[in-house]
Amino acid sequence: MQDALFGAEAERSAALALLALQIEWGADEGLSDLGIDRFALAETEPASPPRHPASEHAEPSAAVAIAVGAAPLPTPAQASPTRALSRPTAGRPAAAQAAALAATAGTLAELRAAIAGFEGCALRDTATNLVFSDGNPEARIMLVGEAPGADEDRAGLPFVGASGQLLDRMLGSIGLDRSRVLITNILPWRPPGNRTPTENEIATCLPFVMRHIALVAPDILVLLGATAVRALTGQTQGIRRVRGRWQALAIPGLAAPLPCLPTYHPAYLLRTPLAKREAWADLLALRERLAT
Repeated sequence: MQDALFGAEAERSAALALLALQIEWGADEGLSDLGIDRFALAETEPASPPRHPASEHAEPSAAVAIAVGAAPLPTPAQASPTRALSRPTAGRPAAAQAAALAATAGTLAELRAAIAGFEGCALRDTATNLVFSDGNPEARIMLVGEAPGADEDRAGLPFVGASGQLLDRMLGSIGLDRSRVLITNILPWRPPGNRTPTENEIATCLPFVMRHIALVAPDILVLLGATAVRALTGQTQGIRRVRGRWQALAIPGLAAPLPCLPTYHPAYLLRTPLAKREAWADLLALRERLAT
C-alpha cells in the first residue's frame, strides 16, 4: 500500500515538474490526442442574443472624446478610471484604449499603475511580472529595448539576464552605469517563449512607451535593436543599415525632437560577436554626444 502511495506521489511530482518546465518554455496551449468535430460543435452552440437597439445609438466613450479634444463624459457609477478605460470593448481598439489611458498619467508612478491595470494586451495574462523600467528617471539617457525575457519576467526588471550583463559592461566602457541611465522596453510583458513581439502587441503598447519617454524627457534616446527602431521611428530597414546614424524623433508631449541613436540589441551581440566592433563605434558616438 505504501509503495503504491509513494509511486502515485512520485508520478504527481514528475507531472508538476514537467508542467513547470513547459510553462518556463512558453507553452500556453494544450493539445488533445483526439480530433474535434468543429461542425458538430457549431450545430450545438446557442445563437448569439439579439443586440439591444439602444446600443446602436450609445453615447461616445471617454476615449473617443479625448481623441477629438472634447470634454470626456463621466464614467457610469464613478467606476475606477483605470479599469473603465482599460477594459476591452467592441468598437474601441486596444491601442486607442492604451493611448487614452497613457494620456491620463502625469507621473511615472501613475503610468506604471495604468499599465498594470490595462487589460487590452493578452501578454499580461501569460507573464509573471510587469517589467516597467530600471535606472534613474532623471537621467539624460533613456534606453529602449524590445521585450522582457525569462529572467526579466521573474525579476520584474529589464535587462537583468545575460543581455543585461552585457549591456552593463557596454555602458561601463564609456563611464556609465544604471544610476546614469533609464532602461525600458517596447513591451512591458514577456512574450511566451521569448518569441518576437507581434505588430498588434507593439501597436497596443506603443502609447505607453511614448508617454514613458515624454514623462522622463531625456536628452538622448538609445534604441536597442530592430524592434525598438521600427516601433518608434517607423523605419523598416534592417538594423545594420540604420545603426549608428543619429535621428531626430518627435515625441508627443515634448517641445523638441529627441536625438535618437539606433544600435544593436545586446542579445544580437551575444549571437554575433563580430558586430561588437560596430556597437563600440556607436558607444563612442554616444559618449561624444554626451560631452557636447
